[in-house]
Amino acid sequence: MKRLLVIVLGGLIISASPVATQVVAQSTETDPAANVARAEAFRAVIDAQIAAFARDDGAAAFAFAAPSIQRLFATPDRFMDMVRASFQPVYRPSTVTYDAPIRVPTQNGNGKSGENGGATTSAFAQPVRVTGPDGKPVLAMYHMEQPPDGSWRIAGVVLRALAEREG
Repeated sequence: MKRLLVIVLGGLIISASPVATQVVAQSTETDPAANVARAEAFRAVIDAQIAAFARDDGAAAFAFAAPSIQRLFATPDRFMDMVRASFQPVYRPSTVTYDAPIRVPTQNGNGKSGENGGATTSAFAQPVRVTGPDGKPVLAMYHMEQPPDGSWRIAGVVLRALAEREG
């Protein structure tokens, strides 16, 4: 029997098991130009946050977090403490490689059940293969959210260890 190791930390999930991060990959839209634009927007946000981490610029890194994450941690310092403690592969990656964005199933588009009759919708995620400072490959699944201002923000990251051949 496979064991599932999932750690929930401040609303973000750290997973060492592929079970917790299995998603149904779908074409994000039928419009290829929209897919390319969305992928470029996701990459720009994630690259900018990783660059802010590299400078230890908590305010800049925190600005790329979704409003729900900002409410959860309240300050850039608390956010950076969590990232340093639990997200070393994205805090200090030695390599970063982007896969194609995917849709992931959610409840009501916000992960909460109960509203709108508990309807299942989908949201976007950006799989990113990183090599952490320990040299181990990790899949970082960035869950993306689009607030009313139309920008894209990072609503959470799920980490999954990869076998060397997967990295």
